[in-house]
Amino acid sequence: MAHHAAATPSGGNARQTTGSGGRLRSLIRKEFLQVVRDPGSIGIAVVLPIVLLLLFGYGVSLDAEHVRLAVVVELPGAAASRFVAGFQGSKYFEPVRMRHMREAVEALNRREVDGIVHLRASFGRRVSTPRDRSIQLIVNGVDANTARLIEGYVENVWSRWLADAARSRGRTPATSVDVEQRVWFNPEVRSRNFLVPGIVALVMTLTGALLTALVMAREWERGTMESLLATPVRVGEILLGKIIPYFILGMGGMALSVAMGVWLFQAPLRGSLGLLFGSGSVFLLAALGMGLVISITARNQFVAAQVAIIATFLPAFILSGFVFDIGSMPAWVQWITRIVPARYFVSILQTQFLAGDIPAVVLPNLAALALMAALLLGLSRWKLRKRLQ
Repeated sequence: MAHHAAATPSGGNARQTTGSGGRLRSLIRKEFLQVVRDPGSIGIAVVLPIVLLLLFGYGVSLDAEHVRLAVVVELPGAAASRFVAGFQGSKYFEPVRMRHMREAVEALNRREVDGIVHLRASFGRRVSTPRDRSIQLIVNGVDANTARLIEGYVENVWSRWLADAARSRGRTPATSVDVEQRVWFNPEVRSRNFLVPGIVALVMTLTGALLTALVMAREWERGTMESLLATPVRVGEILLGKIIPYFILGMGGMALSVAMGVWLFQAPLRGSLGLLFGSGSVFLLAALGMGLVISITARNQFVAAQVAIIATFLPAFILSGFVFDIGSMPAWVQWITRIVPARYFVSILQTQFLAGDIPAVVLPNLAALALMAALLLGLSRWKLRKRLQ
């Protein structure tokens, strides 16, 4: 009896010492098993990043290429032929020769062409005059961005033709300034190099917030939260048990997204991988915290998913600088973007992909993300404790 009584406290102390770590490991294992048994979670964590990257990488482009351009020449000649040749063989234009302006205007109205270049009969004779009006450009302005790009491309062809025409006559070009263009950080001027980093942030926002938004709501909806609360588990252990598995899944999704961006879309990655994934882990904690806050509040998977998409995905798409320039937005909208975590992560990603490790850009944005992650995770802990009480 004495020997048995002495063994009991020893076993109790061992269980008390390892109880917290054992409970946390059990919660993590339970959540991983839930992920394995739920094909939807695997789809969100693995399949969704691939689909989004393929859709946005191939489907979204800010470049205007192979623009169908109607070319109307009233009086063919050597000068007009040299000018039209500037459009041929270019990846930006597909010139379509037309005889009359009426035919070209009808084609523009039917959206068969995106612009019209009209060379009047006086073209080639008055190009040296200050107010030469022998060339006319008409552009479909429905898509303002494409219209501006076409205007810039045509002006470039026109300026080159003027310079060549002046040199052929033994004269210096009319302009006294020799413009030599140099583009930093994205010398190819590929919009895909700018968009791919934003896609990575968009994928991590959706997967991180949406996965955790369904976690707690699923527990409440299925009635398993009451069983969980009947155990000696603590609030912090519950949150860690939910965060750690999805943090691992989210970082795996980020690795997959970065690999696809670099190898599939040939986006440059000039920054260090350590800083890139370190910044991504901080952002992912903010996204997970946001998802937990939504999940704890909603208690319903459908409602939690809808709120997560509206509160995280749409702001990340519209207000992060992923596609739309924040500087061109109204001042009050720019202030709203300051509470969108994706804004800071997109800035970090674009800097590291295109420019490299620049502390003046990375560190302030990383500090903002760390502050948001701490606030959101703290808020989720407070709301869960309040719900339990």
